[in-house]
Amino acid sequence: MAEKKFANINGHVIVCGYGIVGSKVVSSLIEHGITFVIIENDPNVVKVIEELEYNVILADATSSRVLKSAGILSAKAIAVVMDNDAKNLFAVLTARDLNKKIFIATRSNDDFMREKLVDAGADFIVMPQKTASMEIVDELVK
Repeated sequence: MAEKKFANINGHVIVCGYGIVGSKVVSSLIEHGITFVIIENDPNVVKVIEELEYNVILADATSSRVLKSAGILSAKAIAVVMDNDAKNLFAVLTARDLNKKIFIATRSNDDFMREKLVDAGADFIVMPQKTASMEIVDELVK
């Protein structure tokens, strides 16, 4: 499959990973009328995304070349939401290196990695498991 290029898009959001979190991010972007490009490395997931007619690149989001083809130089933000903390960290480092001004939102599964993501240049970090468990406990103690 030839790699698609979206370098001519401006002010968009790049979404790295189209799992549970990534698909929710995309739904919210659609609701707000925000243009986006998804980077996903699972060919089966990419087929689904293509059927939805979303902008998608089948590739590894940790690659500088791939982020450039997704238009990172002109993007306003990037959501790094893969289900792999090490890949998220590497993608955040790469994104920050390529675009010093981009807003970087990411996810983390533990506190140690959260600190590393901050050091790497992430602007916003969510911890889905921690958030979910806190919401459950809030309901249980009511």
